[in-house]
Amino acid sequence: MKFAYRFSNLLGTVYRRGNLNFTHDGNSVISPVGNRVTIFDLKNNKSDTLPLATRYNVKCVGLSPDGCLAIIVDEGGDALLVSLVCRSVLHHFHFKGSVHSVSFSPDGRKFVVTKGNIAQMYHAPGRKREFNAFVLDKTYFGPYDETTCIDWSDDSRCFVVGSKDMSTWVFGAERWDNLIYYALGGHKDAIVGCFFESNSLDLYTLSQDGALCVWQCDTPPEGLRLKAPRGWKADVLRRGQEEEEEEEEEEEGGVRETTIRGKAAPADEEKEGKVRYSRLAKHFFNKEGDFNHLTAAAYHKRTHLLVTGFASGIFHLHELPEFNLIHSLSISDQTIASAAINSSGDWLAFGCSGLGQLLVWEWQSECYVLKQQGHFNSMVTLAYSPDGQYIVTGGDDGKVKVWSTLSGFCFITFTEHSSGVTGVAFTASGHAIVSSSSDGTVRAFDLHRYRNFRTFTSPRPTQFSCVAVDSSGEIVAAGAQDSFEVFVWSMQMGRLLEVLSGHEAPISGLCFSPTKAILASASWDKTVRLWDMFDSWRAKETLALTSDALAVTFRPDGAELAVATLNSQIIFWDPENAVQMGSIEGRHDLKTGRRELDKVTAKHSAKGKSFTTLCYSADGQSILAGGMSKFVCIYHVKEQILMKKFEISCNLSLDAMEEFLNRRKMTEFGNLALIDQDAGEEAGVAVPLPGVRKGDMSSRHFKPEIRVTSLRFSPTGRCWAATTTEGLLVYSLDSSVAFDPYELDTSVTPGRVRAALRQKAFTRAVLMAFRLNEATLVQEALEAVPSSEIGVVSSSLPEPYVERVLEFLASSFEVSRHLEFYLTWTQKLLMQHGQKLKSRAGTLLPVVQFLQKSIQRHLDDISKLCDWNRYNIQYALAISKQRGMKRPLQPLGSEDDGGASDDDSLHLLGGGALA
Repeated sequence: MKFAYRFSNLLGTVYRRGNLNFTHDGNSVISPVGNRVTIFDLKNNKSDTLPLATRYNVKCVGLSPDGCLAIIVDEGGDALLVSLVCRSVLHHFHFKGSVHSVSFSPDGRKFVVTKGNIAQMYHAPGRKREFNAFVLDKTYFGPYDETTCIDWSDDSRCFVVGSKDMSTWVFGAERWDNLIYYALGGHKDAIVGCFFESNSLDLYTLSQDGALCVWQCDTPPEGLRLKAPRGWKADVLRRGQEEEEEEEEEEEGGVRETTIRGKAAPADEEKEGKVRYSRLAKHFFNKEGDFNHLTAAAYHKRTHLLVTGFASGIFHLHELPEFNLIHSLSISDQTIASAAINSSGDWLAFGCSGLGQLLVWEWQSECYVLKQQGHFNSMVTLAYSPDGQYIVTGGDDGKVKVWSTLSGFCFITFTEHSSGVTGVAFTASGHAIVSSSSDGTVRAFDLHRYRNFRTFTSPRPTQFSCVAVDSSGEIVAAGAQDSFEVFVWSMQMGRLLEVLSGHEAPISGLCFSPTKAILASASWDKTVRLWDMFDSWRAKETLALTSDALAVTFRPDGAELAVATLNSQIIFWDPENAVQMGSIEGRHDLKTGRRELDKVTAKHSAKGKSFTTLCYSADGQSILAGGMSKFVCIYHVKEQILMKKFEISCNLSLDAMEEFLNRRKMTEFGNLALIDQDAGEEAGVAVPLPGVRKGDMSSRHFKPEIRVTSLRFSPTGRCWAATTTEGLLVYSLDSSVAFDPYELDTSVTPGRVRAALRQKAFTRAVLMAFRLNEATLVQEALEAVPSSEIGVVSSSLPEPYVERVLEFLASSFEVSRHLEFYLTWTQKLLMQHGQKLKSRAGTLLPVVQFLQKSIQRHLDDISKLCDWNRYNIQYALAISKQRGMKRPLQPLGSEDDGGASDDDSLHLLGGGALA
């Protein structure tokens, strides 16, 4: 289980494209991020990415009414039926075409997908186990162009479909006699949204040109009649035929499909006795101002609220059917791609695909519930804080963002850099961040006051490619890309201390030794230089390499140096004696993919076949390496072998994912990848011929390439993070997924553990619980030990079990409320086994740092509360002295003769304690 890292979370990307959904309780937002789906819990301030992925980017998500099931459809038409309760995939299905939207019926028995110019209705999966979860019920034809949106009536009897051909079609979910289909016109642009009124068949339709049509139906939902058979003989015959067909279909496992073809202009005799619609009103948005396209819409039936989003980033909130404007706000300068309303109608969610923004707005109080945005361009670098609670990232957009590993949210963004950020680093105290940029500055940011308090510059303009901070936090070093020099500044004084010259090519990496004042600089001139920070800033050693150096890093104990070179090797050096200790050949492990426009195969391509980022594990026994590939490799340093390889993405929407050329994209006219098709479709103009272009000439189709730009292990060693094309991926050791016993035999059972607890044999019970290694059983055994017996039990634990107990305590601090009890366990274990543990400090370092991180988080929370109470007490005492009170505070409810009651002072104290 040492290398059993599993995908844990995706940070840095909050929305890409697709539709947003609120959960059944209205407290969480489900957002598509690339080929994954993230759930943002707004009540508990947490984000969680589901541990599943589609083959292409997610295009639409349909949520069942009870919130237990979700259908996730990607751009290729592949669908996943996902259980949101157990967070696992239940069924795979292929719709054989690009699906635009999917929607469950309110009763949860059926769902409709819009595909091309048709709508297909399927039987929704039930609670019983089924061989085929998706069974096609009916196929509806009607629109001439692509269908865009769906909405169901409240009783699940009918649904409405909008299309790009400016028409809206109402279809019956059953074989109604007076409503099979109905076509509505009246618009001059593509339909963006269509919504039924509550408990009615009345309709609202919205088009892209900002027009809203209100349609009234002359028949209530109860007035729909099932189609009756003609004559009793036909009824008997048809019933017998249907029973025979059903028996055959049950044997074959299939269900008969029905096809319904609608006509835009049916004959007059077909209209007799049917449901009729009439247009009551037509409203326009932004009629007097400068107009822009309407791009997203959502409707809350119970409160009659309509939300519309526009291409300029403005949204409107109207009350229907009167069309009264309630609220209007500009929330972005990019197109609003999706809008949603929660079940109570209080929160509005908006997604902007241009900048990757996700916003949740509470319209009644006019404040943001959630406002998150990832890096506009790709992430370049990352760093963990010393306690592992925060991750800082830098991107090509010049922004430095700080993410919380507990919540998954970005809580501060620094925008002082005017060009791409090339390196970030935390100081040893964790209170400041240092970042380097191509704009020629190195900046230091304070995490207490959230400001840029130092700006380091060079005597002449230069572009910085990397940055490093020494273990004391007093010296900052940055490598130049064009002058081939290393600049050293004092953090305290803010002035330039020294310029280290000697390299003959751009500096690619810098790293300070954790134990000594030595700086290692890697360069493209095929050397790594070791600089002594105390001895006149001179080069102590020069390590000659066989190829360009791309990355350099020290082992956590400072006794080893690893260098990644251009010929895909990782070379290990002894920095004290300048002796090479070994090397790893990683050419075949990296397995770079083939780009769409490459003329040669991936096997013979020399581009990117090298590791560009390295990181040692917390114990220094293994090293993590990544580069221009979808794979991340973990090597054992001493044995120099590959331990495990992680595939960080299976998203075929990214470039360089496949090893071989797809011959379907090769035509007699050349590669289809050379034709810019998507941009033309977005502008509403199809590309008629290769080379012919219409629409906006400035827009270009961009297919990002998969790559890993930076890797870092957390200080606790429990997880590692990677900045990739998809975002910030976090992999962690999730021990609850698999059963991992330790020294297990047949005599160790949960019953024996509980029997030992009843006999008060606490040590034996704890040992057996850790042998079974089930978290609930271990928690039960540890919490059954009386606090007075903790010292005795901890002293009698064998040495191999002490590390396991400490590891369990560290993870329990994250969720448990028994702080004092677990702190007592921790103190007794460290006091009684401290000397033995110190001899194995290297292997125990991840566990101790994980423990320190958990305790530090509680210390921060409780210290704020204690400070608040202390200041309130001081304030109460100061007020009492000013009032001239000569005697101490009385119990609650007593009155003072001086005219002021003690309730005022004591209520201040109570408020602080409750806060």
